[in-house]
Amino acid sequence: MSDPVLEAVGLTKSFRSGEKRIEVLRGVDLRLFKGESLSIRGSSGSGKTTLIHLLAGLEGADEGSLSWEGTRVEASRHGRMARKRSSFVGMVFQSFYLIPEMNAVDNVLMPARIAGQRAGKAIGRARELLDRVGLAQRLDHLPSQLSGGEMQRVAVARALMNRPRVILADEPTGNLDEVTATGIMDLLLRVCAEEETSLVLVTHSRAHADRTARQTELRLGLLEEDGAQA
Repeated sequence: MSDPVLEAVGLTKSFRSGEKRIEVLRGVDLRLFKGESLSIRGSSGSGKTTLIHLLAGLEGADEGSLSWEGTRVEASRHGRMARKRSSFVGMVFQSFYLIPEMNAVDNVLMPARIAGQRAGKAIGRARELLDRVGLAQRLDHLPSQLSGGEMQRVAVARALMNRPRVILADEPTGNLDEVTATGIMDLLLRVCAEEETSLVLVTHSRAHADRTARQTELRLGLLEEDGAQA
């Protein structure tokens, strides 16, 4: 088997609440391989979003290590780390986080601009992605002119803009009705397979979780797969 595209070993994370220290993650191990899809379920407050932030390098763990394609990652939101993140990780969130003043194409282009890509080639990629997610007729529409499902399709296209190795999707269907949510899941799985991009899906839905190749659950600060630690 090839080396993992993303590997976390012994990640711990705690937060202070008043006089108390709340332990959220107690030694999470995770290995993800090229093109693989993995879901993470867990109750509210179990630490799923915290884990996604650690895997994305947006926050640092108290202990443990994170590697992207064998290279140790140090958390940072700025500078060289931000540029590296923009080419390695694509993120999809429950709340879309589109820039309201920008149309669909410009929203999709944002990761390319962060990475310093040339405008001509990047625009072609953005238009192609919007076509692939079914929004060829919505290129110039602002987020306020789009439905919830359409906004999430723009977000999926944006996440794929820089051909990332990994998509981290944090409750991407949480704000959508059941029919639209199923369509977004169809889309995520299809485009990740087409791009050979690995997918980590955080979801409260067992039905959506069961559609990934591997299923895990975050419970009491540990990640369990099929009844065993992942």
